[in-house]
Amino acid sequence: MKKGEQMAIPHLFRCPISLELFTDPVTLSTGQTYDRSSIEKWLAAGNLTCPVTMQKLHDPSFVPNHTLRHLIHQWLQMGSSSGHHNFDLDNYLTKIDSFSVLKLNLESPQTSMETKLQTLENILLLLSQEPSSISCLLQLGFLPLLLQQLFGKAAECYKFSLEYDKFFQDGLSCISRMVLPGQMESLNMLIEESKLEAFISLFEQGNYIIKKSLCHLIDVISSSPETKDLCSHLGKNYRILNGIVMIILQDSEASDPGIRTLSGLCSLESNRESVVQSGAINGLITYILNAERREKSLAAIAMSRIEELLVLESAKEGVVKHPNGVQALVKMVFRVSDHEGSESAVNSLMILCCDSLEVREEAISGGVLSQLLLLLQSQCSNRTKTKARMLLKMLRSKLADEDRHV
Repeated sequence: MKKGEQMAIPHLFRCPISLELFTDPVTLSTGQTYDRSSIEKWLAAGNLTCPVTMQKLHDPSFVPNHTLRHLIHQWLQMGSSSGHHNFDLDNYLTKIDSFSVLKLNLESPQTSMETKLQTLENILLLLSQEPSSISCLLQLGFLPLLLQQLFGKAAECYKFSLEYDKFFQDGLSCISRMVLPGQMESLNMLIEESKLEAFISLFEQGNYIIKKSLCHLIDVISSSPETKDLCSHLGKNYRILNGIVMIILQDSEASDPGIRTLSGLCSLESNRESVVQSGAINGLITYILNAERREKSLAAIAMSRIEELLVLESAKEGVVKHPNGVQALVKMVFRVSDHEGSESAVNSLMILCCDSLEVREEAISGGVLSQLLLLLQSQCSNRTKTKARMLLKMLRSKLADEDRHV
């Protein structure tokens, strides 16, 4: 291209390393796109980071960015068609220019907070009104850019205020819509100490809307093998865990996301001891006791997490020492409207009753025998009924033994 033409290259079509028009765009695991020859030289020189984000590359491989290549091809065709202007071409050029402006507004340290807020609102509008834009925004590296803005050095400039809250609320909303299968690797930048600290601080100090969004993000992180190491980092951080437990105990609008998040972190076995030590048993029991006001399926999830954690002595102790711990389990044995959580409740009581006479007595006085009989007469699964009979037999035999000793 001639020099005059080169000046007109859209910002999004320039390689961040060479600043030249992309000829063979490829995308790294961080979501950033470079010209193949430029990034190959960078890596060949022994660099193990992403040139733009400076994030350590756990996976230095890259994939062709076909979307960007197609956009550039269209742009070049327009430039070679003399005097050919129609609505579609004008609309295309407007969109490319719009994406360029959005990205520059977020990247530039000189951009005012007001402009950044407007930029995020425009991105949210694009995501809601033009779902097809998601692919383009992802290919152009908006996801790692947003993560960098929210949890990178730029975040240190912002103080907690209405504007600050709005910036993070909208930014997290954008991220939640962009985190799709195949895009999870970008989230691994949060393992970096400074970004993890920013994440934790935001979780501790943000409003309940921000906390809900962060809970959703942790839940997404917990669900992907690509972010297993990050899940492990979060699941062993007591500040994060304590924050999640507090959200559940407050019985607020964020309690449901809190349960999902805690459940996700428990999916990694190595996290479970830390989860228990953070007071999670107290949070799970409290949620179950308030289940009438909460989502029923989540009460069942809370119950299954307790069952899962009872392989740990610390979890058993947490249930037994809770003033209403055993009663919460008895409550979940049989619920009139459904049987979600019944099997987990029966299994959990069997574990605890085997170990403790005190638990057996508390369960019986709490009405577990009648709950089990009702469960056996219900339409629950055969497996649940089998386990209910086993628990009923255990409790009756223990009662008979105690009567003989009396």
